[in-house]
Amino acid sequence: MQQPEVSEVEIVGMTTLGDQILDKSLSKIGGKGLFIKELEHALLEGRADLAVHSGKDIPMQLEPAFKLLGFMPRENPLDAFVSNDFESLHSLPAGAVVGTSSLRRQSQVLARFPHLRVEPLRGNLDTRLGKLDNGQYQAIVLAAAGLIRLGMNERIRGVIDAADMLPAVGQGALGLEIRAGDDQLAEIASRLVDPLTSRLVGSERTVSRELGGSCQVPLAGYATVVDGGQMTLRALVASPNGQQCVTATAMGSQSNWLELGLEVVSKLRSGGAERLIQAALAS
Repeated sequence: MQQPEVSEVEIVGMTTLGDQILDKSLSKIGGKGLFIKELEHALLEGRADLAVHSGKDIPMQLEPAFKLLGFMPRENPLDAFVSNDFESLHSLPAGAVVGTSSLRRQSQVLARFPHLRVEPLRGNLDTRLGKLDNGQYQAIVLAAAGLIRLGMNERIRGVIDAADMLPAVGQGALGLEIRAGDDQLAEIASRLVDPLTSRLVGSERTVSRELGGSCQVPLAGYATVVDGGQMTLRALVASPNGQQCVTATAMGSQSNWLELGLEVVSKLRSGGAERLIQAALAS
């Protein structure tokens, strides 16, 4: 049977509510789901057939009307250190101001570098870089993938090693969402899905889903493939001030990506992660 084909693709550019509200933290205005709602409305109304999301913005549970097909090949999933005057987090002097909009980044910076100050940073990429260039911050931390995809590699002073900062669940990956039941489009769009990236991100998302992760909770998850094709999953739950942190690691076959996620969840719970999560949600 001949596979269905697409003769023409139209890109519908959209600005989401999460992009428009820039004077408040995501945790105070409804979370990362604000970055996908308008796109989902376009799917339901037939104005779009396929939505492409940043992997770290996709809720752990979608509404029944939608289906997440999987993820495209991953760009660099790590965080980028951006500064005009310093080489890395390690080189920043005491009292230096680091800008970030993420509690995950904030907690890890303060845990590893308690002599630094972390201040909120919202806005589109140009706005954030402009605030750095105006001297409001000595450094800012951004997703390396965003800078790379926008051709701003030269702004990356260095990529932050995962030993210093675990990335967000799904960071660097693009997820594909369609209307549930659209089997023909699913067959077409599934050709864009990368099975390895989908397993890695799926394992990370298992941790966030099971623990109820949100932008109010400093939670990180990072799955990689190591020598021999084995998958390693590392995850972290911390307090916003970085003074308390629970980490866990598991390794196994790529085919067992779900079980690896659940194993890490069990280890995090044993270490007291849920206590930190409840404290973060209550603050």
